[in-house]
Amino acid sequence: MSHIAIPIPTIPGRHEIEIEVTVNGLKEQLHYRVELFYWDNCSNPAGHRADCISEMLAHQDPDWAVYYIGAPNDEYVPITFVKKESRRFLQHSRAMA
Repeated sequence: MSHIAIPIPTIPGRHEIEIEVTVNGLKEQLHYRVELFYWDNCSNPAGHRADCISEMLAHQDPDWAVYYIGAPNDEYVPITFVKKESRRFLQHSRAMA
């Protein structure tokens, strides 16, 4: 599957992103969410970061799936989620390729 990069403003907090795409005449709405997960919010901030990410993701809305885990820095890790209905469209598109 091809990818297109879309810049998102670097403001703190949660970003809700809705994109309408038309590919070969097929129109679809895609829903993404980008959140910054701060290491200080972990129960053991000094522990292994993979454990911290797993802990933070355990409490996420089940209607959203992890799509991409960005590059972490000393304060946080950005994580992109995709709405499950959008994910089905993306998986269907990938299967047709």
